[in-house]
Formats: sequence, structure tokens, C-alpha cells
Amino acid sequence: MVQKAKILLVDDRPENLLALEAILSALDQTLVRASSGEEALKALLTDDFAVILLDVQMPGMDGFETAAHIKRRERTRDIPIIFLTAINHGPHHTFRGYAAGAVDYISKPFDPWVLRAKVSVFVELYMKNCQLREQAALLRLQLEGGGKAAVGDTKEPAGLLAELSARLAAVEEQAEALSKQLDDESADAAAVATAAHLERKLTGLRRALDALEPGTGSSPTVPSQN
Repeated sequence: MVQKAKILLVDDRPENLLALEAILSALDQTLVRASSGEEALKALLTDDFAVILLDVQMPGMDGFETAAHIKRRERTRDIPIIFLTAINHGPHHTFRGYAAGAVDYISKPFDPWVLRAKVSVFVELYMKNCQLREQAALLRLQLEGGGKAAVGDTKEPAGLLAELSARLAAVEEQAEALSKQLDDESADAAAVATAAHLERKLTGLRRALDALEPGTGSSPTVPSQN
């Protein structure tokens, strides 16, 4: 069973949270509510999120301040943030949002289809990264075992390598399809850059796995997943 991604919805108005849930329910992911910046930061302490939809105008800690805290934390700094605002204060206001670390800035009322499409891109990228981390963990286990099967594993080393290669090939195929989709749809620069970063990590992992094949020489170094 494929684990669902979590999407954090941050808004101080319950009716806005209801509207976001109605729009994003079609994605069939886990939607988590937060009614303030403080509540959002608390949720981010324990859970991993694919993307954050963050209202700008909130009492107390506003969206800009909340984003600044998110970007200062090593655990959460790479989570994409989409700012939502009911008021368009002009270019300076928008620039402040991007400077705070937002990947997008959407004014209310927004097109439900557009918002859902933007969020779905980051959910898909998140799922691909999760798959990549899983493949990297398996590869590290193989490397640390010096080419021997893990304790309690009945598969021969060659069988483990074949399984790793097949799983990685599936992720590579999905990542390639996603990159083509982003190119076709002229997606946000941030999404395109994230997809390119994912492809580079996949290339490094493929090289490391290929080096484990018999007759290829010394053990490789698994690429960092940061």
C-alpha cells in the first residue's frame, strides 16, 4: 500500500480551511489543518509534509514570519510553501513572499483547478523523493554488507542487486515522465528545478548501483540524499 503524502493547510479562518479541503480532496492525500503559525510549526515538529499552503494575513504570527521559522529549521527548510493572500499589495508584497521562501504566491479568490494542479506537482515530487530514499537505504545496506545478503534475507547478492535495479528503474521512468509533463505545461521554475535535482540524484544512485555489478571494480559511494 502506497503511503499518502501530507499537505499542511494554514489559515486562521475555518471557512477558508474548509474551502481548501474541498478543492484538494480530489488528490486523495492526507490534509492537515493548522489555524495559526504556531500551530503549523508544532505540526511540522512531528510530521513530514509534501507542501504547505500558508495564508499571509493571520493574527499574531503572520505567514511571512511563519515561513521564516520553517526555512530556519533543517528538518523543514526544503518543504515547498505556497502563499495564499486575500489582498494584492503589489510587486513589493509579492517579492516579500518569495524572499521568505515561497515557491508560489496565489491571490484569493483563486482558480480551484490551478491550485489543485500546482499542489499535485509538489505531491508527486515528494513521492518520488520518498521512493528514492527507499532505494538509497537498500543500496546502503548492500554496500555495508560488502556485497553479502542482509541478515535474515534469503536472496543471493545477485538477486538483491537485480531487485534494487528494477525498483530504481521504475522510479527513473516515473521521474522522466514527470519532467516531460513539467516541460509541456510550462510549470513553475521551482518545480522544474526540484525535478531536475531529483533526476541528478537518480543518476548518481544508478551509477553507484551499476558499480556493484560483478567485474566493475571497487565499491562506490552512495550519493547524499540532502
